[in-house]
Amino acid sequence: MNEKNESHYFLIENYKPLREIVFEKLRDMIVNGDLKPGERLMEIKLAEMLGVSRTPIREAIRKLELEGLVVMLPRKGAYVADISKKEIMDVLEIRAALDKLATGLAAQRMTKSEKEQLKKVLSSFEKNFKSGNIEGMINDDIKLHDLIYLGAKNEKLQHIINNLREQITRFRIIYLKEIYRKSENLLKEHKEIVEAIISGDVEKAQKIAEEHIKNQEIELINSLKF
Repeated sequence: MNEKNESHYFLIENYKPLREIVFEKLRDMIVNGDLKPGERLMEIKLAEMLGVSRTPIREAIRKLELEGLVVMLPRKGAYVADISKKEIMDVLEIRAALDKLATGLAAQRMTKSEKEQLKKVLSSFEKNFKSGNIEGMINDDIKLHDLIYLGAKNEKLQHIINNLREQITRFRIIYLKEIYRKSENLLKEHKEIVEAIISGDVEKAQKIAEEHIKNQEIELINSLKF
């Protein structure tokens, strides 16, 4: 299939340019850990795997480099960016501050129906946590925090959080895949955050939300043995 036909097919099926579809696919593979930190990105191999030509692969790799998910090494090629202790600390330091703000605002502004949604997602998270369903936990964790961000009713805050989404999701997946069984406080912290929001306890919601992210930072750094 030549690139013109590829583009026509993907546009019909997905209503997006081919380069954007390939970019999103590769980004998801990095964020989800299918492409590991330090792994070389071979254009031919990726093109064959995705059933496209090398041009959209090359364009996607350049865009991923701008997002910090890929590094280009002279005369060596493209590699999935390693995760450094400094990167974890920088991203989670910002996330702790943003989550503290968002959770406090959500405790004041969430509607009754939004709080009911929050309880349903928490119930699903608990079920998946106890059964060891990692994929379910990841999806529920994303849903839970997205509901809180939306419940804060602050579009500027939402925009800032979205700019960090890929880095946050990457660390979230590593954390839940590698550490959750050792983290006795994970489910407890989620419950306490939701309870504080539902009861409208702003101070408690902020305190637990901040501690929740700081605990993740400590456990991630210890687990990855920097």
